[in-house]
Amino acid sequence: MEQEVQGLSSEIHHFQSQISDYLPYIVSFCFKVIFALLVFWAGGKVIRWLVRFIKKSMEKTSVDKGVVQFIGSLTRVILYVFLIFNIATYFGVKESSVAALLGTAGVTIGLALQGGLANIAGGIMLLIFKPFQVGDYIMIQQQTNCEGYVYKIEICYTTLLSIDNKHVVIPNGTLSNSIITNVTARDLRKLEIRVGISYDSSIQKAKQILEDILRNDEDTKDDQDMVVFVDELGDSAVILGFRVWVPTDKYWNARWRINEKIKEEFDANNIKIPYNQMEIYVNNKKPE
Repeated sequence: MEQEVQGLSSEIHHFQSQISDYLPYIVSFCFKVIFALLVFWAGGKVIRWLVRFIKKSMEKTSVDKGVVQFIGSLTRVILYVFLIFNIATYFGVKESSVAALLGTAGVTIGLALQGGLANIAGGIMLLIFKPFQVGDYIMIQQQTNCEGYVYKIEICYTTLLSIDNKHVVIPNGTLSNSIITNVTARDLRKLEIRVGISYDSSIQKAKQILEDILRNDEDTKDDQDMVVFVDELGDSAVILGFRVWVPTDKYWNARWRINEKIKEEFDANNIKIPYNQMEIYVNNKKPE
């Protein structure tokens, strides 16, 4: 029993001596970890400040907003990699080892995230060829219900803002390989509307009404290739139509207003707009 107590006491003493020997290293390592966390926190603050500074500087030089957003995202990634590299070297890791580790990790991540690299390449292609800019209204033909105003262009993704204020996030790789319709690329947009009138109504009078509506509307450019025409002799109606240029940003307001004005003027001038009708005959005769 006495020997066991002596053995246990010896082990405790040995353990205490080991702790006392390694204690300076443990304390030093803890301080390094705390210092590294503080450096990472402070470095993050500096990175965010630098990114904001770069963005504001580029905006003052009238650089495209999409380019500003993309450069900001790319700069943030590069600065964080540089920050982590410096923290690793502070812990005693050699620069060559960190470079080799980053290279290996880059290859591994690149193989695992080929889509991500395609998105980065797609983002660069979008910025070079500029099929659209921030603020444009675009439609992606390969994607159902995928349209909206371009809200921001980042390193991997482009965000659209839909009419009902939803965020639509699209990978840049998908965008760069899609057919894109840029609705707001031009200042003017051609408005085309067709309306049917009955065969009993006067075609010339209806055409004159349409011309007067277009000339008196506040947004139509009646001096630029405005045309009113008979488009089709249908089964139950004569289809009239017109084409006129309007400012792109006022396209829908002009379309809705003119449609309403056509109905009001046709009613006032006894121009009938035919519509499908169903006639039901009730036979009240009782069988004999």
